[in-house]
Amino acid sequence: MSLPARLTALALAAGIAFIAPARAGAPDLEKDVLKIGFIKLTDMAPLAIAYEKGFFEDEGLFVTLEAQANWKVLLDGVITGELDGAQMLAGQALAATIGYGTKAHIIAPMALDRNGNAITVSNEVWQKMKPHLETGADGRIRRPISARALKPVVEAWRAEGRSFNMGMVFPVSSHNYELRYWLAAGGLNPGFYSPDDNSGQIDADILLSVTPPPQMPATLEAGTIDGYCVGEPWNQVAVFRGVGVPVITDDEIWHDNPEKVLGITADFAEKHPNTTRALLRALIRAAMWLDENGNANRPEAVEILSRSEYVGADPEVIAASMTGSFAYGKDETRPAPDFTVFFRRHATYPWYSDAVWYLTQMRRWGQIPEAKPDSWYDAVARSVYRPDIYLAAARSLVEDGLAREEDFPWQSDGYRPPTRPEDVIDGIPYDGRHPNAYLDSLPIGLKGDQTVQAGRRADG
Repeated sequence: MSLPARLTALALAAGIAFIAPARAGAPDLEKDVLKIGFIKLTDMAPLAIAYEKGFFEDEGLFVTLEAQANWKVLLDGVITGELDGAQMLAGQALAATIGYGTKAHIIAPMALDRNGNAITVSNEVWQKMKPHLETGADGRIRRPISARALKPVVEAWRAEGRSFNMGMVFPVSSHNYELRYWLAAGGLNPGFYSPDDNSGQIDADILLSVTPPPQMPATLEAGTIDGYCVGEPWNQVAVFRGVGVPVITDDEIWHDNPEKVLGITADFAEKHPNTTRALLRALIRAAMWLDENGNANRPEAVEILSRSEYVGADPEVIAASMTGSFAYGKDETRPAPDFTVFFRRHATYPWYSDAVWYLTQMRRWGQIPEAKPDSWYDAVARSVYRPDIYLAAARSLVEDGLAREEDFPWQSDGYRPPTRPEDVIDGIPYDGRHPNAYLDSLPIGLKGDQTVQAGRRADG
């Protein structure tokens, strides 16, 4: 334990608050005692590492990390100020800002990771999918697996009058959109939302519903759902318990797809600019630590995350997806060095194009009920994702010798290069600069002036 950490522990034991001194020459912090929320998933790792490695303390921050019951409680906590910030679903920050559900201006000055999710199905479904899977010369299943292998199973169940149900963690989560993307790429309609029906099940071939991540394996085993999309360790829990089989990772659906963000209110950032910068500095350093030297620190991260105050899962379960491989089953583990990326390839940079992709998926499935011009997508992205705040924190780290100049995209306009066809499960490239053209290129989903009203889809 570092000296500041030991002093903090002694101070807390004595019933007093100890605030670590800020780094020399740092601007005064407007607020140095923070409460940050998170959900018990392995991609909360930057928060845990920033705490355990003393990066928060280095910035003069006294941070309490607090697990939240679910994503709605977490978002409400940030909006009301009970939480100063949180590990947040990127879709939550965007949805709140445009007024879908709760209305509040949330910003994302930093991304926390890329990838990290997977889609798991029950053992029964997996056995029925296997005859439709391709195998290589070595007899191993060819990956990635298309949802076309699932389609005959769904159709057979429909003929029997049986619905096919899948779980996802939140209506505006990456898990919802990744699951929908995979299903649609395989010719299955995951359903639409409308202003008068927020179930997301209009015209659906597969019924998607919210299931809390820790409950997914048990709900799958009980037969209430037939599959789910979730972050780790809950896919690996299904493997270790023998109740389900991961079919595909989100990195196989879309290589280096965007994931969680640091979510704070715009008001917090405006009133506490120095605190916000200090918070980002600590989290950037944590992300660097997680990815440095070819993920050499991941075993230590696994031990930290396994503690009850963080994820609270068996270290072996967390390690199964965190240390360079991914277990698709007890007898099938494959290399997956990019299953979760925290820093490399500019993973922490808040790209406008990532925000625009989330918005296109909201429009595709009816959460944004009416057509919007390309300029609207760009404007919303710029109001939520804040690379200016991120780069200011990064610049100060470089000046302090704590980060390298070449690790940050200083000259970027905020848009990533278009996604290559070979990096997406359906072979359809994505260019965030042209969201409507992208929507038009997707076979299933709303496009142009199409709307969904009174439980049916209609052309505008």
